Amino acid sequence: MTVNKQHIVLQTKNLSIGYSSKQEENCIAKDLNISLAKGKLVCLLGRNGIGKSTLLRTLSKTQEKLSGDIYIDGEKLLNISSADLSKKMSLVLTERIPESQLSVYELIALGRQPYTNWLERLSQEDEMRIDQAIELVDIKDICTKKNYELSDGQLQKVMIARALAQDTDIIILDEPTAHLDLHHKIEVFKILQSLVHKTNKTIILSTHEVNLALQLADELWLMTENKFTTGNIDKLIKSKDLETIFPENQIVFNPDLKQFTLKK
Repeated sequence: MTVNKQHIVLQTKNLSIGYSSKQEENCIAKDLNISLAKGKLVCLLGRNGIGKSTLLRTLSKTQEKLSGDIYIDGEKLLNISSADLSKKMSLVLTERIPESQLSVYELIALGRQPYTNWLERLSQEDEMRIDQAIELVDIKDICTKKNYELSDGQLQKVMIARALAQDTDIIILDEPTAHLDLHHKIEVFKILQSLVHKTNKTIILSTHEVNLALQLADELWLMTENKFTTGNIDKLIKSKDLETIFPENQIVFNPDLKQFTLKK
């Protein structure tokens, strides 16, 4: 009999996150213990200012941890060079990129920078990865457009394609639907869900689109002032942790609908 052992792609042990200076240390969250299997769509939920972006920046090594350990594929993040990390993890931030004359294809090709030679020429492998990303996100029809010609929804899909072209096991997105209308929010979520199923990559995103996350995520990470909880929706309904992430005087969680609703 064979035993299927999960591939743990990201793990934290007693992780504390926040900001430190010579004068003081501001701890936002502590004792975070995460064990994330490969091939999951993970949604990070919590109120504004609770520390979601801080956690994602810490996991992606763009911000220093306060204490504890982070492991990527079993290796300490602290010991992974920036060059090696760029082949393991890609990052899509909320900030709109500066306008330039780059075409959509050229923007996506930037995802291949960790692999290109010193002349930055694209190899056949690079071109194949770029073409795959374009096909998976379904943006072939806008490849010749300049980045300043794109709508917010189109640009977000291009940035997802660039992360795909980077060909990392983990993709982290900070509020990828922040500036989008409802139609494009749903479209981006469905694209990310489809990518996990088609590529077996692990995608982690922070979001305020709570009800979409509840419907589409494989795993939820909940941040509150006093607790950090992970699990699928059924586990979090049973533990009643979903009921704690928003003020009860505004919205309430309906376990039968598996959705948040306005309090009557």
